[in-house]
Amino acid sequence: MTARNVSSILWFEEVGIDDIGLVGGKNASLGEMIQVLGKEGIRVPGGFAVTATAYRDFLAHNDLWPTLAGLLASLDTGARLDEVGTAIRSLMEASQLPPPLTAAITAAYQQLGTRTERATPSVAVRSSATAEDLPDASFAGQQETFLNIEGDAALLAAVKSCFASLFTDRAITYRRLHGFAHEQVALSVAVQLMVRSDQGAAGVAFTLDTETGFPNIVLINGAWGLGEYVVKGVVNPDEWRVFKPLLANPALRPILDRRVGSKERKLVYDATGTVDRTTTDSERARLVLSDDQVLELARWCARIEAHYQKPMDIEWGLDGITGELWILQARPETVHGHSGGHTPATYTLTERGDVLVTGVAVGSQIATGKVFVMGSMAEADRFEDGGILVARNTDPDWMPLMKRAAGIVTDYGGRTSHAAIVSRELGITAIVGSEHATAALVDGSTVTVSCAEGNVGSVYAGALAFTKTALDLTGLAEPPTRIMLNVADPDAALRYWRLPVKGIGLARLEFVIEHRVKIHPMALIRFDELEDQDAVAQITALTAGYTDKTQYFVDKLAEGVAKIAASQYPHPVVVRTSDFKTNEYAELIGGRMFEPHEDNPMIGFRGASRYYSGMYREGFGLECEALRRVRDELGFDNVILMIPFCRTLGEADKVIAVMASHGLVRGENDLKLYVMAEIPSNVILAKEFAERFDGFSIGSNDLTQLILGVDRDNGLLAEIFDERNDAVKRAITDLVRVAHESGRSVGICGQAPSDHPDFAEFLVGLGIDSISLNPDSVVGVIRRITA
Repeated sequence: MTARNVSSILWFEEVGIDDIGLVGGKNASLGEMIQVLGKEGIRVPGGFAVTATAYRDFLAHNDLWPTLAGLLASLDTGARLDEVGTAIRSLMEASQLPPPLTAAITAAYQQLGTRTERATPSVAVRSSATAEDLPDASFAGQQETFLNIEGDAALLAAVKSCFASLFTDRAITYRRLHGFAHEQVALSVAVQLMVRSDQGAAGVAFTLDTETGFPNIVLINGAWGLGEYVVKGVVNPDEWRVFKPLLANPALRPILDRRVGSKERKLVYDATGTVDRTTTDSERARLVLSDDQVLELARWCARIEAHYQKPMDIEWGLDGITGELWILQARPETVHGHSGGHTPATYTLTERGDVLVTGVAVGSQIATGKVFVMGSMAEADRFEDGGILVARNTDPDWMPLMKRAAGIVTDYGGRTSHAAIVSRELGITAIVGSEHATAALVDGSTVTVSCAEGNVGSVYAGALAFTKTALDLTGLAEPPTRIMLNVADPDAALRYWRLPVKGIGLARLEFVIEHRVKIHPMALIRFDELEDQDAVAQITALTAGYTDKTQYFVDKLAEGVAKIAASQYPHPVVVRTSDFKTNEYAELIGGRMFEPHEDNPMIGFRGASRYYSGMYREGFGLECEALRRVRDELGFDNVILMIPFCRTLGEADKVIAVMASHGLVRGENDLKLYVMAEIPSNVILAKEFAERFDGFSIGSNDLTQLILGVDRDNGLLAEIFDERNDAVKRAITDLVRVAHESGRSVGICGQAPSDHPDFAEFLVGLGIDSISLNPDSVVGVIRRITA
């Protein structure tokens, strides 16, 4: 062995990622980042590693392994795990560190003090297993960490406790489950300078979207105080998603969304150690990081991922004294990072029930089962396989129970909490951060846990029916025309990134407004004039923290559109401006005051006619501001804007002028404007509309309705309503011909090609430029048109 291999102490800058066998995954990664990325301004706290050689010397000095091996072997003959684990740890805690190791640790600690000009620097003492952070197994959280350690005696005790933590009950269970031989796994210890995140904030970041595996996202979770409360799911943290491909441009601010978590508690430390504190109302109401800090952290995470060339799970801290961000550790992400890129099955509820509780959805699955509300692992004996585990939060000690559950629901925790990470790794349906599941769900009752409806997961009463559909992408040929998606839900958009499509042909603003904004834009503009006190109360609650309530509308709409645009970047994403009917607008909060009654809203005050009208022009201005922000500030220049229900050329001119007055000028920053072709006048005057717009998108539902004179919602006439009628097909044929003669593109975003594959074949025969489909129709239509 070389002198290096028998060293008991190595400084972080002396080790790299090839030294996992010597210093464990955590220490090897810290050394790698300090050596390579520290030069680029990424801050990583310094320190040293107590090596795996030192751990083995400790075992040999006390002749521990024969006794440990015997105790571990007794598990195969019926011994209790908790008794074996306790016996091993007690034996190791009672043993002595070899004198040369004691001297080496204290000397290194003194040198660390000299480097930092502190006699007794405060350090974090973290375990670093030699089998840790492998691509196909995550040992994270299996061993212990000790924070705010000061002085020689406290440090030596913490190192020995770290050695003993290689045999926590959860670590023993994990190794047995994954087939790791106990004697082959050693432990190194990280002695790392403390970042004063107890006075600031801390959390976790992943360099992909944890729910979908979408690779272009940095997902950041954070809360006040030390990061343990985020990792263990003790608090509901703040959350951000940042789009990686646009981070390289410092002029852009590609934060896709922000969510303020409740953050009721924080972990800090004082002279007695770590202590729990209740957060203030002010701390709960505000985000722990500024946008500038979020972008800096996201850029660091993207750079770390690029260095390791794999998705990463990264812990960070914000020093509350210096205001500096730090990377505390980084390890490979273990769920999506090696999944091979398979498209998951899609789950759909086919019936509804009473919603008992909601929270953050983990994944997109559905599960049913019997509720077991568990106060602690002391109740584990009463849990039944296939049950729904309900707890305040989980930590690694809960792993044996979690493996047996069909679903998990917790009161606290975010997407990077222990419950969320383990549920993904085990493929279990889970909802975290529900806040009151342990109180709301009845022990022994049957429920359905659904994560198939976006980022918000719901627990329904009873066993509801659902379907599971596996998408087979094998053997798909390249289609003769561009295949795109119809999308409304921003959260769902990220789920479809593996589908073989090239863009989004229709993104509906109505869904974003109805489900994210919820408020009529004019009710925000004229908030002081509202007479409906219930609406006033709801708007006040939703816009808390906004001095200008209209910015709430702009922010929420921009975030929703940005997420949709990100899902297919750099492919084109066609965003249709709002096309609510008056009766639908009236249902938004505060909307009834601003909407007229119409007997036939379907062909009434909708689409383009609203945008230049004094009744709604200011509201449309907020839409324009949100869309301008998406393109110009966030950087999604792949967004194409589309005007719906534009009846006349005069309307087209007026709307184009209104948009230009709000900074959306056709041709500037490569902005393209499309028009929906859904009215006969759009077809008859196609040449003239082509002079004003860059492309057409056929809305087959409305076009069929208006050509055939059939109310598309009238069940009595359902047999007549058919997009394949010769009159409709002739109109589409004429539109495609004239548009192409004018040098304009034509797509279709209506329902017809999703419902009727033969209609899709007809469109391909015309030479249409794109077909936009519902996600569940993509594979079938591609197979049909390439057969």
